[in-house]
Amino acid sequence: MTLAISAFYSDRIRCSIDIVGPSNLVTFLEHTEEYRRDLRRVEYGDERDPKMREYLEKIAPMNNIEKIKQPMMVVAGQNDPRVPVSESDQIVAGLKKQGTPVWYLKAKDEGHGFQKKSNADFQFYATVEFLQEYLLK
Repeated sequence: MTLAISAFYSDRIRCSIDIVGPSNLVTFLEHTEEYRRDLRRVEYGDERDPKMREYLEKIAPMNNIEKIKQPMMVVAGQNDPRVPVSESDQIVAGLKKQGTPVWYLKAKDEGHGFQKKSNADFQFYATVEFLQEYLLK
């Protein structure tokens, strides 16, 4: 939801924090673990259907990245079994390419959300710094 709001309501926010968010449901479904695909297709739509694929591509934050104008912090775990880290990698690369301020916190030893205390603490303090820089100034 953070990515969608950032793309389609950028004029209403000052910054955003995306935590393990899919940036394109088509690439998400294509890269997620096979055992999870059918469950996610029921939830999000089947990307193999041409009409559904066209719709999913149309609404994908990654495909509307030029609309994302506000700074963003992206948090991802390298070993996420639910949302492939490639979803975060591609949104960060796109934001950097267009010059939108982006902070990327990717933990090599985490999955879907930061569970280790040292990583969770680092995420907390990085979030405080990000919000002080882009929300409170």
